Amino acid sequence: MKKISPKYKEAAKKVDATKLYTVTEALNLSKSAAYAKFDETVDLAFRLGIDPRHADQMVRGALVMPEKKKKKTTVIVITAGEKLAEAEKAGADFVGGEDMINKIAGGWMDFDRVIATPDMMGKIGKIARVLGPRGLMPNPKLGTVTTDIAKAVAEQKAGKVEYRADKTGIVHVPIGKKSFSEAQLLENFKAVTGAILRAKPSSAKGTYVKSLVISTTMGPGVKIDTNDATAVAL
Repeated sequence: MKKISPKYKEAAKKVDATKLYTVTEALNLSKSAAYAKFDETVDLAFRLGIDPRHADQMVRGALVMPEKKKKKTTVIVITAGEKLAEAEKAGADFVGGEDMINKIAGGWMDFDRVIATPDMMGKIGKIARVLGPRGLMPNPKLGTVTTDIAKAVAEQKAGKVEYRADKTGIVHVPIGKKSFSEAQLLENFKAVTGAILRAKPSSAKGTYVKSLVISTTMGPGVKIDTNDATAVAL
């Protein structure tokens, strides 16, 4: 049985587990209930009325947060021909073709994001088992398989955040850090919730957002009124 720390118990007392809070109340409460000494991540968990087993009901995408903490993102571009020079000019940290693929196959993983041009995807298949489990496999839906290298590199350098529903229909998305102001978290909340709402599959029936919870890395979950969340985001 998992042991609950005294600090968590004290933080949990601040939250009414039976109440649905407004977005503003929930943001304030999640920050005040955070107790760890490090800068905890603030996370949203959407429970969606979808069946991810069906491809037409998968919810997946990416967006650049309006407010973000400055952090260096190491981006590599796998391409060939004239696109190599374009990628270097765009500011990619590492650029290459089959040599880059072989380097990754050999165990090199000193990067955060992978961008590729469509013509290289057949060759990248040999490292799919390496990139896939780490969430690094280039994907057209995420804007990481593209011929517009400059735009893709700029987005990844700006801290583009990816989201995807798990097998239970839950989507976890970080919206910032405990050190962010409430105004900054609110802007990111609007961006993420709006993106999730717009991503509703046409085949999904019934209630789309069944529940929404905000929490920090170590803190308790705070339930958000989905009607208020929708009103705030749209």
